[in-house]
Amino acid sequence: MKIGVPKEIKDKEARVAIIPSGVAILVQLGHTVFIELNAGVDSGFSNEQYEKAGAKLVSTAEAWDVELVVKVKEPQVSEYQYLAGQIVFTFFHLAGVARSLTDELINRGTTAIAYESLEDEHGRLPILEPMSAIAGNMSVLMGGYYLAQFNHGNGMQLGSVLGKAYGKVVVIGDGIVGRHAARVAAAMGAKVTVAGLDEVKWQLQNKELLADVKFIYSNKKNITEQIVNADLVVGAVLCRGAKAPKVLTEEMLKTMRAGSVVVDVSIDQGGCFETSRPTSHSKPVFMKHGVIHYCVSNMPGAYPKASTIALTNVTIKYIQEIATNTLNGVFADKGIIKAINIYKGRIVSEKVAKELGLLELFQPLEGLI
Repeated sequence: MKIGVPKEIKDKEARVAIIPSGVAILVQLGHTVFIELNAGVDSGFSNEQYEKAGAKLVSTAEAWDVELVVKVKEPQVSEYQYLAGQIVFTFFHLAGVARSLTDELINRGTTAIAYESLEDEHGRLPILEPMSAIAGNMSVLMGGYYLAQFNHGNGMQLGSVLGKAYGKVVVIGDGIVGRHAARVAAAMGAKVTVAGLDEVKWQLQNKELLADVKFIYSNKKNITEQIVNADLVVGAVLCRGAKAPKVLTEEMLKTMRAGSVVVDVSIDQGGCFETSRPTSHSKPVFMKHGVIHYCVSNMPGAYPKASTIALTNVTIKYIQEIATNTLNGVFADKGIIKAINIYKGRIVSEKVAKELGLLELFQPLEGLI
């Protein structure tokens, strides 16, 4: 199969979808891999390394003119012109991005396989998890940075000073993002509260945090009480394949102290704060009701080397399956089946169709193959 890897063009997105060692694996299996010139340079992988691994260095158009395109982020508007019935394997987050992308995928007969929807045999999200972990770690670092007074923050440093805890962090969500955010905040020495849905599971998975992190049940009353004196609130809520629920309303946000910070890691899925809107690494924050909002939709892209290695260590297995068996042969893998949002221009994910108001276009996958 011909496999193409375009250079990412989203703002400050320096990750790349396949590293040279992954190219070598695919070439050994008999596939032809086309890497756009300089696609991996910002992640620390040179054109020469790709050539040595057996890849062909090509232009943007040639990287898209293949049977399978592998990316990191969803196709951007300027890339729509290259969609021509290929299989595209990437983070799509169709329920949370502009409807125009879904329309283009449908009109151009694309098959969209979404990283964030792919499940392993245990029902986990193996491709999303490493990026969620990096975003969770990063959420506290970014939040702490924007608390600085020169960033118009309230001037509170998160951490321990001579054995005394300073700064309060509230993490809404007890999954991968929430766990990593809580660990970083606790390690810094801040006062940390996690609002989640499963305290027993939290205790089993985070025994080392039990003495340093307070767990509360995630509901409007508890969250409202906690955010009033919080310095940083991290939104870490995930609903698979659907928009994130708005767990922090505008009225709730108005009760927060001036100069506090909210980091909405759920922004890829529409955001879990009512006042959130997507931002970029070039313009990462905005102020609303005196509260600094950080809502960058590709947070791990800030650390491309670590993110690329963590991501491609997981994706290469699935790229092999899709490329080696061709799409029709992959339907035995239930995890990949769940990741197919659009098949040859038809919406086959009921959740995506419902979120976008396109239920009339939904068709079960089994009826199309």
